[in-house]
Amino acid sequence: MSQKKPIVAILYDFDSTLSRTDMQNFSFIPALGLTPDEFWGMTTKFSEETGCERTLSYLFMMKKLCEEKGIKMTHEWLQEQGKGIEFFPGVTTWFKRINDYGKEHGVIVEHYLVSSGNKEIVEGCSIAHEFKRLYACEYIFNPETGLPVWPKIAINYTQKTQYFFRISKGVYDETDDQGVNEKKPDRRVPYSNIVYIGDGMTDIPSMIVVKENGGRSIAVYPHGKEDKVQGLYEDGRVNFVCPANYNERSRLESVMKLIIRSVEINESLKIKENKNPFQD
Repeated sequence: MSQKKPIVAILYDFDSTLSRTDMQNFSFIPALGLTPDEFWGMTTKFSEETGCERTLSYLFMMKKLCEEKGIKMTHEWLQEQGKGIEFFPGVTTWFKRINDYGKEHGVIVEHYLVSSGNKEIVEGCSIAHEFKRLYACEYIFNPETGLPVWPKIAINYTQKTQYFFRISKGVYDETDDQGVNEKKPDRRVPYSNIVYIGDGMTDIPSMIVVKENGGRSIAVYPHGKEDKVQGLYEDGRVNFVCPANYNERSRLESVMKLIIRSVEINESLKIKENKNPFQD
């Protein structure tokens, strides 16, 4: 019987982790004739005045402002707004390099997006196809008008932690509340083989859940802004801090390769432990 290859699941935040800033800042907000400060300021004001949760607030403001500006915010239009997203160095070639390194060492690497951003916008960006699953906020669209009528999925910072368990168990359907809570001794991806990459305070719940369950959490930061994440490492909330540089031979790539190698070594030790003593 052939031995199953181990899987390493890498979970990514998006805004300021892979992209240089919030995904809406590149094309969506300029299309409204606003600056990012103006849009996010309106979102904060609405949230404070109504008590509406901040993620739901920005989804509401996207819909409201498009209606006011006469913009038809269809699924397709939102996808168009993803085409202008700019990424940190090396992001567009990162996935293939890491996948290839995994293959060289007998490890399957899977990539998952777990974001509080907008899924429809992400779907239009150049790296959307690299992810096994895209988990992000999204709308229900009226089939007749094509316009959004209600949030379908809203993922705030603490709700992101559920995807650690979903991905480990292979329960990908977000409506499957039973499966994600069932006890599954044989997990598709062991906790120890899960990596979370984020950029700061909004990722802390996920970083802690991954790290405390034996996985690895990595905090990335823009060049020269290490102080943004240094406290996360000093407080023991992450395993590593790295510049948001995904290029070949970067510190982040070196760390990821070490993690893949450790999974390979652990797997080989398991095979030796389970080997029939009468076999050569």
